[in-house]
Amino acid sequence: MQNTRLNNLFDAIARSLGQWFLNPWRRLSLLIISFLFGFFLGSAISTSAGQRAELDLWAAAILVLFTEVTSRIFYSRSFVTKRSLILQSLNILKVGLTYSMFVEAFKLGS
Repeated sequence: MQNTRLNNLFDAIARSLGQWFLNPWRRLSLLIISFLFGFFLGSAISTSAGQRAELDLWAAAILVLFTEVTSRIFYSRSFVTKRSLILQSLNILKVGLTYSMFVEAFKLGS
C-alpha cells in the first residue's frame, strides 16, 4: 500500500493496540469477553431461530459452517507457530457458541 497519512495512522493504532494487549491480564480479559459474547450469540441465535420453524435449518447450517471454518483456520499448520490474538479470540468465541448450544440442548431436553 501507499505510505499515506491514513495508512500511517492505522499502522500506529494497530501497533499501539498490539503493545497494549501484550499484557497477560488484558489478553485474558479480552478472551473471557470473547467467550461470553460467543455464549450470548449462541443463546440469541437459537432463541430467535426457534421462533420460526423455517429458520432452524439455515441457522444450524451457518453455525456449523462457522465452527468448521474457524477450526480449519485456527488449527492449520501455517498458524500453529504464531497464534495471533484475533485468531485466539475467534476460536474462544467458537467455544462459547458451542457451549451455549449444548446448554440450550440440555434445557430443551429436560
